[in-house]
Amino acid sequence: MTSKQPDWEAIERAFRAGSLSVRAIAENNGVTEGAVRKRAKKEGWTRDLASQVKTAARDKLVRSTVRTPSTQPRTDAEIIEEASDQAASVVLAHRTGLANWRSIADKLSVALAEMDVNEENLGDFSRALNAGVDAQLKVIKGERQAYGLDSEEGNRTVDDLAALMDELSKDA
Repeated sequence: MTSKQPDWEAIERAFRAGSLSVRAIAENNGVTEGAVRKRAKKEGWTRDLASQVKTAARDKLVRSTVRTPSTQPRTDAEIIEEASDQAASVVLAHRTGLANWRSIADKLSVALAEMDVNEENLGDFSRALNAGVDAQLKVIKGERQAYGLDSEEGNRTVDDLAALMDELSKDA
């Protein structure tokens, strides 16, 4: 029985595009995150196209927005206003969704804090705690992005916490 070999060219393209996390690339291609990182390091892959992909996506969104049946030329100010309105509505929708998820994560936190932990429910408690911390980290990361608080230092902190939780969950 032969197993399907990974498409390393596709993995490299996804890695260099920078649109997906290394974890997501690995999951999508049936390999481990470590295998992707090892191959990227060995072959010198860099996530060098992320800003170009983001710019091209923005350009496509603006072009699709400003194409109207009207033959009237659109001014730069009108294009900027329309595109910024759309971007702002997306960010506001993200903020609303994140507020809902924060509320859910907070409820879980309160429930876990009030839970009487014993030998019978220790496994369930551990899984719920892990899920709660994971949810909290994702909400924090999402809020930082939606409110424009991203910084290299802040991203590293959330990523470091996520890596720590991954490591701790292996023992649970």
